[in-house]
Amino acid sequence: MSRFEPAIFPIVCALLGLSISIADAGPCTIEIAQFEKAIHDSASNPYAGLMAPQSVAAQIDRQPTPESLEQTRNRLRSQFAATMARAKRMDAKGDRAGCTSALNAARRMYIL
Repeated sequence: MSRFEPAIFPIVCALLGLSISIADAGPCTIEIAQFEKAIHDSASNPYAGLMAPQSVAAQIDRQPTPESLEQTRNRLRSQFAATMARAKRMDAKGDRAGCTSALNAARRMYIL
């Protein structure tokens, strides 16, 4: 028995576990995880967050109300969550084009 044999079993188990998780991963799993990590890491950045195009009302000198701001925030959160869910659903199906499209849409919504 060599001195390396006791260490072989945990290494083999780790490699098998890694290969199983990689086999279950979809075509965009890594990109989704990286984007979610970037969102998490940007929590302290005051310039990061969900963004939407400027509305017509904002262009004609109307001030937003607190209620309209909250409605917009809620709508953006909902749209972003749905877009990320679509990306994950497409990823689980193995649809690279659909997943990439949804993930790019989510990236356009969230400024890092």
